[in-house]
Amino acid sequence: MSYCRLFYHIVFRTKDSVYAINEENEKILYDYIWGFVKSHHSILHRINGMPDHLHLFVELHQTISVAEFVRKLKKSTHCFLDENKSLFPEFTAWSVGYCALTYSDRDKYQLINYIKNQKHHHKETHFNDEMKSLFQREGIDFNVEWFEENV
Repeated sequence: MSYCRLFYHIVFRTKDSVYAINEENEKILYDYIWGFVKSHHSILHRINGMPDHLHLFVELHQTISVAEFVRKLKKSTHCFLDENKSLFPEFTAWSVGYCALTYSDRDKYQLINYIKNQKHHHKETHFNDEMKSLFQREGIDFNVEWFEENV
């Protein structure tokens, strides 16, 4: 028997940072994602985002890798958003990449609150600055030029 507890903070955005996830209908998308996570025997502790990106805090089942999970999630939600084009008319695609950071149980409530407060947080902080800060805090090397090109 295996014993695992795999917490991930996953962030991904729309292609070209298009504002495609409107606040009026975001709950429909979030509910769909909750169902997706559940169908993969995983737990969604929190989801929130902005019109151009999403934050998820998930506890993944040990049988699925984070790369496979994100690939399937992005593909599935892309299809869902295409099927609901009238609710999300600006959506064309997700960006190619994503960010996945690991956390422990003792970080859980702090991260849940961070994701819960995304809309307030982004009144003062741009997505690029948020990601740079996350990368620096976690010791992840990143290409500064990419952020300058994708403002």
